[in-house]
Amino acid sequence: MKKKDFIKKIGLSLACIGSFFSCAIENDIPYPIVEAAITGMTVEGQRSNPDNNSTEAAINNSARTVTLFVNDSVDITNLKITQLSISNNAELLADSAACADYGRFPDVGFSSLDSIPVSSNTRMDFSKPVNFTLRTYQDYVWKVTVNQIIERNIEITGMIRSVISVENRTAIVYVGTDQDLSRIQITTLNLGGEYGRVRYGNSEDIEGVYDFSTSSQRFLVARANEDTWEEWTVFVYHSEDDGGATGDIFAMASRAVLNGSIQSGKTPVIEYRESDASNWTEVPSEDVAVSGTSYTAILKGLSPSTAYRYRVSVDGVAGEENSFTTVQAIQLENGSFEGWRQDQTENTGKDYYVPNAAGSDFWGTGNLGAAPFIGDLTTPADESVSGKAARLESKDAIIKIGAGNLFTGSFQMDPDTHIDGLLHFGRPFSSFPTGLRFWYKYTPAEMTRKSMTQLPANLEALVGQMDSCHIYIALSDKAEPYEIRTNANNRQLFDKNDEHIIAYGEYITGDLTETYVQKEISLTYRAYRVPKYIIIVCSASKYGDYYLGGIGSTLYIDEMELLYE
Repeated sequence: MKKKDFIKKIGLSLACIGSFFSCAIENDIPYPIVEAAITGMTVEGQRSNPDNNSTEAAINNSARTVTLFVNDSVDITNLKITQLSISNNAELLADSAACADYGRFPDVGFSSLDSIPVSSNTRMDFSKPVNFTLRTYQDYVWKVTVNQIIERNIEITGMIRSVISVENRTAIVYVGTDQDLSRIQITTLNLGGEYGRVRYGNSEDIEGVYDFSTSSQRFLVARANEDTWEEWTVFVYHSEDDGGATGDIFAMASRAVLNGSIQSGKTPVIEYRESDASNWTEVPSEDVAVSGTSYTAILKGLSPSTAYRYRVSVDGVAGEENSFTTVQAIQLENGSFEGWRQDQTENTGKDYYVPNAAGSDFWGTGNLGAAPFIGDLTTPADESVSGKAARLESKDAIIKIGAGNLFTGSFQMDPDTHIDGLLHFGRPFSSFPTGLRFWYKYTPAEMTRKSMTQLPANLEALVGQMDSCHIYIALSDKAEPYEIRTNANNRQLFDKNDEHIIAYGEYITGDLTETYVQKEISLTYRAYRVPKYIIIVCSASKYGDYYLGGIGSTLYIDEMELLYE
């Protein structure tokens, strides 16, 4: 064999061997799992969710969905995205069929339009849900749904109610029998939506007096951003009822909310009494809100688990009496933190503190994960307002920071990583507190992080600043507790703007408090629905979910109770 041929064969053999090992490495060593998520999104014309009044995008990490609401001032088929935040610097692949100009749509997330090239085009057709693919080492498909709310409303003097049919392009208005149909005063006629236009003849100034005594009236209506005018027919009739106020009541523990209808221009007077009492109490005018033909009244200072009667009067004429019963005022289990027990970890057998009496699991902490390595993060303390208190301390966990924590729910180690937490926030609850009261004191430390901690870009700047504590309370009507994952690759944290959050309140402070101070957090109700779970979370380090905090930051909590006022 010639030398040249021998060398050629050796070269080919080495190439094959190299190719073999290259394939072996590619097949045998898996790519790391780096999950990407949409963490924030805004669009032009964004408005509040009708169910919970939150203007934030509703992000569901488990289902990988984003839901937004927009008003009728925008064209939903050519809607501009103004902010789209994505975790872990993932590549962004938008649905080309929905993009106005796919070639100029950003391929990464953006915090604002100022952060992307001027030539970019972020407009998309959201007339149906749009998929976004977030690419790291894997692909994660997210679905974004935009709901457009077109609020059509009418205000006519003496109106009792109205029926608007978009399909038939008609509006039927019922007024009191004392109204002269030949002189009907129209003040609002938003048949094309809040931002639409209405024309009578050649004029868009439609406020005035109209004659509906012998026939209907016709108006031309155009949606916002549309040049097409459609003819609508408006009818006005006398109502068969007496124009009195009607309503539905939602009973809570110390309050009740009455929503109802009333003739336009009238003001309801709401009175209530305990069922076995004889004297009526009138709801103060500041607790009664009237808008057109709708009103809302809040009855305050009620007693829990008590039967009441109420009535609504209009023009001095009292309507039919109705009844309701307030619900029980439920208190927290071991809210004074007197009951503690010690359990053992399954793997190491080390004891760790549990802030519950024997047989109870109302409160949870991260002690199960921390105890075998750095000791308990949350412990009973004699330094208290009365008896025992809960002491939450953030500690150095060598590879990460362990934040002192306390919450209603349960904790377990993430079965995939064995170093991260898998928590479930929420304990069964069905009452309606107005707030949370507790005593606390706090010593913050400078925030630090360990080399293994992955931080979102917006939190990097916090390293070196002083820590802060975070206490919040929420009521949820979700079917199950909230699953919380602290693993950076598939992190899922609590979202206070989630659609199932009925009420929420929080307190954040970084101030040094050397002696106990009493604090009250008011609960703001976003919707009146019956809750299924109560969520209370206390953390010595606000960003402990990201393993960012101050080593030695210490929060004491004592005498915690729910308020019913």
